[in-house]
Formats: sequence, structure tokens, C-alpha cells
Amino acid sequence: RSVYDDQPNAHQRFMEKLDACIRNHDREIEKMCNFHHQGFVDAITELLKVRADAEKLKVQVTDTNRRLQDAGKEVIAQTEEIIRCRVQQRNITTVVEKLQLCLPVLEMYSKLKEQMNVKRYYSALKTMEQLEHLYLPRVSQYRFCQIMIENLPKLREEIKEISMSDLKDFLESIRKHSDRIGETAMKQAQQQKTFSTALQKQNNVNYGRNMHLARSRILESKNEITLKRTFEEDDEHEEEVLTAQDLVDFSPVYRCLHIYSVLGDGEIFENYYRKQRRKQARLVLQPQSSMHETVEGYRRYFSQIVGFFVVEDHILHVTQGLVTRTYTDELWNMALSKIIAVLRTHSSYCSDPDLVLELKNLIVVFADTLQGYGFPVNRLFDLLFEIRDQYNETLLKKWSGLFRDIFEADNYSPIPVANEEEYKIVISKFPFQDPELDKQSFPKKLPMSQSVPQIYIQVKEFIYASLKFSESLHRSSTEIDDMLRKSTNLLLTRTLSSCLQNLIKKPHIGLTELVQIIINTTHLEQACKYLEDFISNITNISQVTVHTARLYGLSTFKDARHAAEGEIYTKLNQKIDEFIQIADYDWTMSESDGRASGYLMDLINFLRSTFQVFTHLPGKVAQTACMSACQHLSTSLMQMLLDSELKQISMGAIQQFNLDVIQCELFASSEPVPGFQGDTLQLAFIDLRQLLDLFMVWDWSTYLADYGQATSKYLRVNPSTALALLEKMRDSSKKNNIFAQFRKNDRDKQKLIETVVKQLRSLVNGMSQHT
Repeated sequence: RSVYDDQPNAHQRFMEKLDACIRNHDREIEKMCNFHHQGFVDAITELLKVRADAEKLKVQVTDTNRRLQDAGKEVIAQTEEIIRCRVQQRNITTVVEKLQLCLPVLEMYSKLKEQMNVKRYYSALKTMEQLEHLYLPRVSQYRFCQIMIENLPKLREEIKEISMSDLKDFLESIRKHSDRIGETAMKQAQQQKTFSTALQKQNNVNYGRNMHLARSRILESKNEITLKRTFEEDDEHEEEVLTAQDLVDFSPVYRCLHIYSVLGDGEIFENYYRKQRRKQARLVLQPQSSMHETVEGYRRYFSQIVGFFVVEDHILHVTQGLVTRTYTDELWNMALSKIIAVLRTHSSYCSDPDLVLELKNLIVVFADTLQGYGFPVNRLFDLLFEIRDQYNETLLKKWSGLFRDIFEADNYSPIPVANEEEYKIVISKFPFQDPELDKQSFPKKLPMSQSVPQIYIQVKEFIYASLKFSESLHRSSTEIDDMLRKSTNLLLTRTLSSCLQNLIKKPHIGLTELVQIIINTTHLEQACKYLEDFISNITNISQVTVHTARLYGLSTFKDARHAAEGEIYTKLNQKIDEFIQIADYDWTMSESDGRASGYLMDLINFLRSTFQVFTHLPGKVAQTACMSACQHLSTSLMQMLLDSELKQISMGAIQQFNLDVIQCELFASSEPVPGFQGDTLQLAFIDLRQLLDLFMVWDWSTYLADYGQATSKYLRVNPSTALALLEKMRDSSKKNNIFAQFRKNDRDKQKLIETVVKQLRSLVNGMSQHT
């Protein structure tokens, strides 16, 4: 650094010192070379001596190398061949090892393809799982493994689609076969119940007792059931009982469930299955519009429902989780509500009791079948009670027609019996007892007509028909007895009563028929106790039971009798009116014919013959009819006199009218119906008698003087009545001069009439003012 300092001549001094240093080093080098020069010369000399040997050695080495190279070429070739073989061997070993790893993968994949081809999808899924978790991870570095890994999800989706397609086919299959499944299940349940019923009845029936006709029918029913069971057992030997598994292949459900469970989509499958089954349930529960027309429509409807729930019950018990008890109960409750609504609607269209009875039997079998599978059916039996009321209504309509036919065919005359055999035939049909009649010799007549035993038989047939519905309702004998009595009461109080009332009101029913109807109802009333015994016999319930209902036949037949009695009174009055209408009085005749009018004699003869028929009636009925007829006749005659269209009446007409009234009084005094005390019947004509006597005797002074007194001779003569009749006579005297002789003999007579008219008017006016 000092060289470049700004000192003057520094560079030059440096160069001088450097040259001095170089000269010193050159002198030292020269000294060293001089010291070693001899050694160098000696070394060169020695080297020159060795040069010849080196040339010779080089030639030898070259020759040796040539010969060695020639000898090693073959070794090298062999060595390279060995190396190549060793590499191939190593490669082969590596390939074998890798193939040993890949072969199981390929075998499993081939197995998977084969399982897919033979539709063993669950096994295929298991194979996929092994491939994914065990085999493919070992060889995942190979491209074909990547292809396999990419294909496995596609295969899973394919399996899901195929299994879902199989499930849809299964659902369609069970929809088609559900009615047959249900039919088979209901048939088995019915056979089991029939066998149990027959066995129970066989144990309970006492063969040593001679039972009533109802007992005989029960025995016959038992024999028929036993025979039927025997034939069914023979058929069972010939035909194997089919089950749901025999009719439907459930493997698609199991397979699909397992597949979706393995794939982790079990919940999706469960939801899909339940959703589809709910849809099918709605279709099954939807009835045909014409289902109510035939029993086959109901049977098909019930079979489909039973088949549906039998399948669900089977799925419930053979799978875990796909169908739960909660789900089936919920589905059943929904279905039950729909079923009840459908049956309530369609059964209301049924008008045939036989169809309603068959429907009831189907409902019972339907309920028993499903109850055997654990479904609650109490609401169905409650529905049967509603249908029972409707069944009773259809029975009542049917029996109403039967009663009408019986009444139409009846001749309303006592039943003739020519011999003991005919008598026993009638007695076997109707419980008739009459010791007095038994003493009479044949031929003889029973008091009732042919309709009585027929009605009695039909009432018993109605009880049988009602009993048919009450059976198999899981009710006690007491409840069945009560139901029978209530339905029988409806038959008596409503149907039979209505038929009797309509019969009585028919215009072609005459007095003779009405009399016979009264007699018939009396005997039917007496037979009611036998009907109660009949019901007790077929239900084994004693009548002394506290809760036993009574039959209301007594009131029914009493009401019918009262109606018939009223109709007798009405028809008698109508007949009297018919005779009155043909009356042809000459109200202007000067004097009477001297004998009663022909119409009146015909009327009295008619009444006599009619009241003779009344001898079989109860005394009070005949007496009331007779009194009613006489009163109506008296009223009609009075109205004839006071008719507003009748303007004038002569004394001769009054006398003729008096002769007719005398015949009426004679008829009343002849006691046409026994039992009247004194002149009770004649009092029916007392108003007419006093009025006619007043005009015939012309006793106006007595009438006017005693008017209003209890001891008056003309107490029953009303002033207005007397005035109206007197004015008719006064008008007649003015026109025909009937009273001319009085004016000649006694001119005061006409003045007396005028005076009486004035006094009568004052009495009438006084009565109206008082009122």
C-alpha cells in the first residue's frame, strides 16, 4: 500500500528493492542446481540403461495382453449370457409373485361376474366387499385393478336396480295373489272354527232328552256340520293346505332387504316398501261399486284384505325391521276404519236378508281370521251389531210381505177339522187348547182361521232367522236371548201390527172378516207365552232371569182388536148409511101406509143377521157394536127429519116415520145382543120417540109448561129441533091446506101453531143468549 502512497519516489524505490530481491534468488537457484547436477546426470544415465529393458517389457506385456484378451472373449460372452439369464430368472420370479397376487383378484372378479349372471346378487355383494377390502388393495398399482375399482360402484347400482325390479315384480305378484291368499286363510280359519263348534256341540248335546222343535233343529244342524267336517277332512287328505309361502315367492323381499342392508340403504328400502304397501292397501280397501249386489263381491273384498295382512304378518315374522308391529297396527287401524265405513255404506244397500246374513258370516270369518294373526277386531263385532239392526229391518220387510200374503190367502172362517189326524196337524202348528172343543165329536171347527197357525209358524221362523245372525257374535246366551226378544218384539209391535192395521182398513174386509180377525188376535195373544217359552228353549235362558225381556204381543194384538172393533163400528155405520140413502119417503103424504118402510125392514134384518155373527165376539164388543149401530141409526133418522133441504113435512109422513121408529124400538127390545140391562138399548131412540110423540099427540102445552124440568115428559126434545120440524109442518099446511079441517072445525088451531112457534123461538133465543 505504501507503493501507492503519495510519498515522492516511492514507486521507484520499490522497483529497485524488487530487482535486488530477484538477483538474490537467482544466485540461490544457481547454487542449488550446481549442487544437484551430478545426481541428475547419473539418473539420466541410469534411465537410459533401463530404456531398453522397458521396451522389451512393453513388447512382452503387449503380447501377454493380446493373448489374455483372446482367451477372455469367450468368458465374457458366457458371463454376459449368465447375467442375461439371471435377469430373466429374476424377472420371471417377480412376475410369478405378482401373478400370485393378481390371480385371486381375477378369480374373485370372475366369480363376481358369474354370480351376477346367475342372479346371486347378495353373494355378489359379499364378493365385492372382499375384493374392495382384501384383494384389490394388494394390487392397486395395476391399471386393470383401477378399472375394476371403477366398475364396482356401477355393479352395485346395477344390483340395486335389478333387486328393486324384482321387488316391484313381487309387489305386483302379491297384489294379484292376495285374494287367493286371503281366501285360503279364511277357509282354514272357517274349517278350524267349524270343527271346534261341532266338537263343542257334540259335548253339550244331551241325547237322552226329547227336546222341543228348536232342539231338533240344533241337532240337525250339528249333524250337518259334522258331515260337512267329515267331507272337509276327506278333502284335506286329497288336497294339501296351501300357505302364503306356497302361493307367493317371498325371496325377492329377503334378497332385496339383504342387498340394501349390505349397501347401507336399508332405511331407504324400508321406506320404499312401506310406501308401496300403503298404496296397495288403499287399492285393496277400495271396493267395487257393485260389491253389495252379490256375496261374491264381499268375499273377494275380504279375501284381498286378509291376503294383504297375511303377507304383512309373514314379513313381520321372517324379517327384522322391514315391518314392525307398530307399523302393522297403524296400517290395520287405518284399514279397519276404511273397512267399517265401506261396509256401513254398502250394507245399507242390501235389501235381501239372506245376503245380509251371508255378509255377517263373511265378516265373522274375516274377523276370526285376522284375529288369529293378532289383529284387534272388536270394532268389527261392534259393526255387526249395527248390521244386525239392518238385518232385522230386512227381515221385518220380508216378513211383512209374508204376513200380507197370509192375510190375503186367508178365507177368514173357522178351520174345519174332519178327524183326529187333521186336528193333530193343526195342533202341531199352533198351541191351541180348548177342553170344551175337545169334548165335541168330529167333524168340528176350530174358532180361529187358517192364518193363525201360519202367522205363529212365521213368527217362529223369524226367530230362527234372527238367531242365525246372533250366532258366532261372541256373545253370551243371555245377550242372544235379549236380542231375540227385542227383534221379536219389533216384529210383533211394528210389522205384524202394521199388517193387521192395514188389513183391517182394507175396503174388501167385511164385518164377518173383522169378527174373525178379532177372534184370531185373541188366540195369537194367548200364544205369546208359548213364543216366550220357545225363545227360552233355543237360548237355554230361563224366563225367571231378572234381565229377560218380555214380548209385547199382548199390546200388539189388543191394539189390533181395538182397531178391528172400531172398524166394525165404522162399517156398521157405513152400512146403515147405505140403507138410509135408499130411503124414499113421500114427505107430503096425507096418511101413512100402515106398515114400516121396506128399506128399514131390510136394515133391521141385516142388523139381526150381523149380530148373530157377533156371538163369537167378547160380550162387551158385541154390545158396544149394537149400541153404536142403534145410536147411529137414531142419529141418522133424526138428521133425515131435520135435513135443511127438506122444506115441508106432512102429518102423514110423520106417522109413517113413527112406524119406522117403532120397528127400530122393537128391534132394540128384542135383545139382538145378549147382556143389555132393561131397556138400555131402547134409550138410543129416546130422542126420536119423545119428538114424534110430541107431534103425534100434539101435546105442546105440556111440553112448554114442563120445559126445563127434570120430570118433563119431553125432556129429550130440544126447542130448536121442535121448532125446525114444526116450521116444516107449517109450511106444508100453508101449501096443501092440511089444516083446512081445523079451520072449519076450530079456527083457533092455526093460531095455536103460530103461538107455539113464537114460544119455541123465544126458548131458542133464550138458550142462545144464555150460551
